[in-house]
Amino acid sequence: MDTRRVAFITGAAGGLGSSMVRRLAADGFQVVAADIEADSVAQAVDQVAGARAIVLDVSDVDAVREAIDRAADGAELAVLVNNAAVFPHGPFVEVTVEDYDAAHSVNQRAYFFCAQAAARHMIGQRSGIIVNMGSITERGSWAEIAAYATAKGAAGALTRALATDLGPHNIRVNCIAPGAFSTPAEDMQPDGYEAAIFAGQALPFRGHTDDVAGALSFLCSGDARFITGHTLTVDGGWKMG
Repeated sequence: MDTRRVAFITGAAGGLGSSMVRRLAADGFQVVAADIEADSVAQAVDQVAGARAIVLDVSDVDAVREAIDRAADGAELAVLVNNAAVFPHGPFVEVTVEDYDAAHSVNQRAYFFCAQAAARHMIGQRSGIIVNMGSITERGSWAEIAAYATAKGAAGALTRALATDLGPHNIRVNCIAPGAFSTPAEDMQPDGYEAAIFAGQALPFRGHTDDVAGALSFLCSGDARFITGHTLTVDGGWKMG
């Protein structure tokens, strides 16, 4: 094994993902940026030293295992960030089996098997960090996103379960639950959405995707060495308690 410390990020092409790529690369990790959108993920790593793009469908478990094994070959797999997500929305009574399965295969099942593939390397290293991206939507009060919210809610439960299972191997597992950020998902929100944000948040300004990347950087640092099984909410005080 050489001295390269690899951070593997899924869903790396989106607004949150691309900020994570830039931040972890700046922190000194060799970033593998994975996404199903080839052009977008290539753009996410453009001019980012220490980052490379791969095309990956995280709902394909065999492809996930192969990609993570390749990333860990000859290096330390230091970090896995489970960030890939899809956002089906619409009236609950109209949710199809296909909608539900898509949300859970990407937002929940993929997190489980990406973590499993990474953990097989991290256990041998006696070190590693896994960060799952949850959402404040698991706490309710958002309409027409039942499939998304239930899948994202599983991220917190998975985090606590894996923190228990993997802690004896010196592997930390945490979760970040973002609030409202400017990403493509916002394009699907109804009129008045931004007004609702400001009505709900304690802070009077919109968050930036770099705020989530900063929280990730902290959880991947030595300053967080004694934090595991925790969900860190980054939402400007929207959902407190």
